[in-house]
Amino acid sequence: MESAEQKQQPRYYFIWFLLLVLTMVEVGVAYLSHLPRTLLILVLVGLAIWKATLVAMYYMHLKFERLRVILLATAPIPLAIILVLGVLLEYAQ
Repeated sequence: MESAEQKQQPRYYFIWFLLLVLTMVEVGVAYLSHLPRTLLILVLVGLAIWKATLVAMYYMHLKFERLRVILLATAPIPLAIILVLGVLLEYAQ
């Protein structure tokens, strides 16, 4: 019988395989030239966010941390979004 600590350990190989599949999906989507450019970018960004979330949750062990550590790790995200939007709006003008 497994102890409570062993049940909460992340399944690294499964997460690695999921990241591999998501990467292959990203490459496949990138080569689909019939998609509108805006949709293509949104899909690729969504997949990248999904992959980054998996890495943060399992390989950075945020899934098993207290809420304050998770908040500390995710606090810079709004600033990054503001900076990226600022750069994109600068190019749009």
